[in-house]
Amino acid sequence: MRLLLLKDVRKLGYIGDVVEVATGYARNYLLPQRLATEPTEENIRAIESAKHAAAAEGARRLREFQEFAARMVDVSVTIQAAANPEGTLYGSVGPREISAALQALGHAVLPEHVVLDAPIRSLDNRTVRIEFTDEVTVPVKVWVVREGALGDGEQAAPEDARAGEP
Repeated sequence: MRLLLLKDVRKLGYIGDVVEVATGYARNYLLPQRLATEPTEENIRAIESAKHAAAAEGARRLREFQEFAARMVDVSVTIQAAANPEGTLYGSVGPREISAALQALGHAVLPEHVVLDAPIRSLDNRTVRIEFTDEVTVPVKVWVVREGALGDGEQAAPEDARAGEP
């Protein structure tokens, strides 16, 4: 089904694009959420001014995200979590905990920006990708340590960033 996008839809297209999507996706998501409409000549002309405004806003946000990413180069964060003696966490560390720990360090990262294949379920250090947009990503080192077992040179994560309270 061909539709004209009324707003930017991540991984699909930008405002004013005419896209081909599955009928179910169009009927169940794009049309009810008013993200798309039929691509008639009248609708295409009507969307032109909104398209230019969205392009300017998109350029501003891209610059903003690039500044965020530049400040986050070589950032690492330590999250304390309760774990058994083998190192398996009682809970897990996910995007919400990583985002909270980064926000405590002064970085404007939302849970939606944190890309994890699966939640972290063991004491470990991982490189996690922070994806502000498709073009702007930055790697962040995440250390998951046992509660109360911080080593030399490591900073404690705030209480909000702890995962897996027993």
